[in-house]
Amino acid sequence: MKIVDAHHHIWRRADLPWLLGPTVPRIFGPYDGVKRDYLITEYLKDIEGTGVEKSVYVQANWSPNWFVDEVAWVSHAADRSGWPHAITGYVDMTQEDARRDLDRLAGYPLMRGVRHQMHHHTNPLYRFASGPDVVGSDALIANVRHLAAYEYAFELQIFAHQVEAALRLVDACPDVTFILQHAGMPEDLSTPGKAYWRREIARLAERPNVVSKVSGFGTFIRQNDPEHVRWATLETVEIFGSDRCLYGSNFPIEKLWTDYASLIAAFRDALAELPKEDRANVFRATAERVYRI
Repeated sequence: MKIVDAHHHIWRRADLPWLLGPTVPRIFGPYDGVKRDYLITEYLKDIEGTGVEKSVYVQANWSPNWFVDEVAWVSHAADRSGWPHAITGYVDMTQEDARRDLDRLAGYPLMRGVRHQMHHHTNPLYRFASGPDVVGSDALIANVRHLAAYEYAFELQIFAHQVEAALRLVDACPDVTFILQHAGMPEDLSTPGKAYWRREIARLAERPNVVSKVSGFGTFIRQNDPEHVRWATLETVEIFGSDRCLYGSNFPIEKLWTDYASLIAAFRDALAELPKEDRANVFRATAERVYRI
């Protein structure tokens, strides 16, 4: 089956301040294994024989003032290699008016969306935004509304407990497609925690302009667990429908604990009993539609 990897990164260590110096705690744990260049050539070697035929690059938190440089560098990689096929860049979407910065990215033909991470948690290791409700703030709403004019999606990265605030953003921007990152990052895997995640994410799924990635499921368990992948993937597909779900590898982060062939095998096994059309949606068709590739 043809596959689109709708979420991966490439990077140069020198451009990522969080990779420099001593390892500090991060959401995905110790990361010495990726404190180095991860270039498109290595990514292409990782995906050999897996059926991946297209990919989407998602911003990797370069220094914020280098947001144009990041898109320019990835675009140059694509010119040389043909990969990736679409780019999600970074813009500070909490500033007074993001349109000047969006205009600076508009000249890059592979640009398809923006990610400004909004996740916040009581655990300080799981925080990015300054507060849980920033995702529903007036400033963010005003700037995300502008994305419609650029035909850009907004990559929505939140936890389940932030859904109420996120709904304010989603409902205020009906002409923008929201791509829920990593299915809302289920991190409390207790029985009550899973039930809460499902209930809150289902509220987002009621909005037709929200789709979800099935990706990043190793983040909180720090391993490629096929049973966990199966649970999270099938739950997400049941909540959103296959035509609103898209696969992503989150490489090279997942490379900290697995290889690409094993990762894609876990997702293939998870979806194996679904009809062919559903599998094609998750692995290819939804991503092709959402990212226009």
